[in-house]
Amino acid sequence: MSKVHLLSGVMVVLILCLAGFGGWILSLPAAPAAVAAPPVPREEAEAMLAALKPAKRARPLIAVIALNNATETTDYLVPSGILRRAGVADVMMLATGPGPVTLYPALRVVPDATLAQFDAAHPEGADYVIVPAMSRDDDPAVLAWLTSQAAKKARIIGICAGAKVVAAAGLLDGRRATTHWYYLREMLRWSPTTTHVADRRMVSDEAVTTTTGISASMPMMLTLIEAIAGRTKAEAVARNLGIGAWDARHASGAFRLTRPFAVTVLANRIAFWNRDEFGLRLEPGVDEVSLALMADAWSRTYRSHVTSFAASADAIETRSGLRLIPESLADDWPETRRILPLPAERPAHALDRTLDAIAARYGGATADVVAMQLEYPRMTAGR
Repeated sequence: MSKVHLLSGVMVVLILCLAGFGGWILSLPAAPAAVAAPPVPREEAEAMLAALKPAKRARPLIAVIALNNATETTDYLVPSGILRRAGVADVMMLATGPGPVTLYPALRVVPDATLAQFDAAHPEGADYVIVPAMSRDDDPAVLAWLTSQAAKKARIIGICAGAKVVAAAGLLDGRRATTHWYYLREMLRWSPTTTHVADRRMVSDEAVTTTTGISASMPMMLTLIEAIAGRTKAEAVARNLGIGAWDARHASGAFRLTRPFAVTVLANRIAFWNRDEFGLRLEPGVDEVSLALMADAWSRTYRSHVTSFAASADAIETRSGLRLIPESLADDWPETRRILPLPAERPAHALDRTLDAIAARYGGATADVVAMQLEYPRMTAGR
């Protein structure tokens, strides 16, 4: 079949799909107009810092939990990387069982310990527990461990859709909270007595804090660093990340399911003739925060996927001591596929540059789809 005939056939399939979903797509709202994030009162910001103050150890112990078979890439790696480079706490990456953690949509990592090993070494529990999004919200081992840690007075921080896991553990009952825009209803199904707080990147209610989308892990970790070690330390880490300012401001109305989003996702999923598998060579000392953001973003286009590779199966140690395992063994990536350059910019800049590269390759609408999934305030196309 010629390329012209192939493309014609694809267009027919696209038209049929659009016709089948036409009523649903037309029922969706258009792209939202620019929405300004309302300011956060000083008293509210101070109350959040007070809620996050360490209450147990002089040097806090922070546990970042994961399911071995599927935990969100950025939710797991970014908090771990930022907190370790800050050096204000002892940070342990945990998993429900032995072996590596398979992250989605990309990368694999070696945790420091299992939940059982952590409990044996630290029977008094952690000071903070960070909960990423996982492939299931109700894993029995995760829920039991979170309930146990909360009983030991650990402060719980749900990142993005990790709030659903916190809700499934019963830790959001009667509390104020937020989560990723797409999973709000699911969080409230797990915990109907939870009050959703709109227009906030982060929400603290006593010992439980939740955040909005995936990209909220950066301002959340800076807020936690400020609560632990003060504003000056947080500002130094923020400069290292390439972030000029951070707080709880957020425009929730800018993030929702829209016609442009649905049409772009559908068209990209149908574009089976033009998909990219990008190779990502793992090298010692790579900035794991930039790497996670880049791999996550490229794997959310519905047109491309990222596979990490190295010549050896040995774990590669990142800048902050995280141990990544290559998903593929190879000396080099096939010439028919593209290799993504390792990010050289500071993490916040690396994310912006990645979204610019996605827009250049697939169009601004696809970059907007990725930003919408990350709940990152950078929508350009469709405005």
